[in-house]
Amino acid sequence: MPQAAPRIAEAGPADRDDWLELRTLLWPGSPDDHPGEMEAIRVSDDLLCVIARGADERAVGFAEAAIRRDYVNGCDTSPVGFLEGIFVRPEARRLGVARALVAAAADWVRSKGCSEFASDAEIDNLDSHNMHSALGFVETQRVVYFRQRLIPTGH
Repeated sequence: MPQAAPRIAEAGPADRDDWLELRTLLWPGSPDDHPGEMEAIRVSDDLLCVIARGADERAVGFAEAAIRRDYVNGCDTSPVGFLEGIFVRPEARRLGVARALVAAAADWVRSKGCSEFASDAEIDNLDSHNMHSALGFVETQRVVYFRQRLIPTGH
C-alpha cells in the first residue's frame, strides 16, 4: 500500500519540542544553542523551518532555510535561498519526506524573490550528496576550509 504524503507546515510554538528533538538529532554538538536559534528562526522574515508529519502526526523530519544576502558559493545572484539543514528520521527516509520538505522551502524561497536555491554538505557526507542530487541540486564546487590560530601580540 502506498505511503501517504507527509504533511508539511511551518514550525510554530506548538512544534517546539518536536523541532528541538529533530534539530538535536541533526546537530548534536550544540544543544544549548538550539532554543535561541529556533526562536530567531520563528520570528524572522528571512528564516524558515518546516516540519514534516506522518499520517499519525509524528514529526518525521524538518528543514531550515534562509535568505542569504552575502556571497553564496556557486551562485550568480543575490539574495539566494539557502537550505541550512534538513533531517529525516531513518525510518521515514526514501518515502518522499525530504522531497516534500525541500519543495516547501523552495516555494518559500521563490516567494522571497530568489531565483537560486543553494545548499552545502560536508565533503565526506555522501548520503547528503546523493540526496541533494536526487532533489535537483547540482554540485557547483568543493572547498576545504583552513584555519590558523593567531596569538595576540603584546600579551
